[in-house]
Amino acid sequence: MARKTKAQALETRHQILDAALAHFSEHGVAATSLADIATAAGVTRGAIYWHFKNKADLLQEIWLRCDAGLDDVELEYQTKYPGDPLSVVRSMLIYILDATAKDPQRRALMDIIFHKCEFVGEMSTLQDMQQSLLQACYDRIETVLRLCIDASQLPENLNTRQAALLMRGYINGMMESWLFNPQSFDLAADAPQLVDAFLDMLRLSPTLLSRP
Repeated sequence: MARKTKAQALETRHQILDAALAHFSEHGVAATSLADIATAAGVTRGAIYWHFKNKADLLQEIWLRCDAGLDDVELEYQTKYPGDPLSVVRSMLIYILDATAKDPQRRALMDIIFHKCEFVGEMSTLQDMQQSLLQACYDRIETVLRLCIDASQLPENLNTRQAALLMRGYINGMMESWLFNPQSFDLAADAPQLVDAFLDMLRLSPTLLSRP
């Protein structure tokens, strides 16, 4: 009986997250109330408060759920390309662009973050959380870039912090531009060429080399 109750609670949690994602994507975060989400999910508003503190908490959980599988994808590419960290980086970046174009949940989330969420009021809490995650992301990118340097796949004096900033900005910019006007280019089909162009910059740009 306890297992069934736990399973039901998990199902309710997913129903709430699905409803929130759909409403945030269609109407924007500010114009969506918890009552709207409760109605769409077929639960009471109290049920939402049982699982989540507020809309910022909801959106944060949606983000974490969408990113939950990325570690598994990275491990898959590490297994596929042993001793070849640059191929892992390339595959991960292509995957992120491709998933944004093809995975409805990831596409909706990115559209919300880029175009349908104001980080003010209660959502300022989410901004603080995302800033912490962003710092961790830069650190992680730098770690991977150093692996590429150690494997002689990138210049030994590459400025890894600037490269990490550029990588995040480049990938985010491609996603945001495509989400704003999907007819302007084919994000999924163009992903390999877009990623290769960026990696060429890391390999060849003298501006990205640390000065002695």
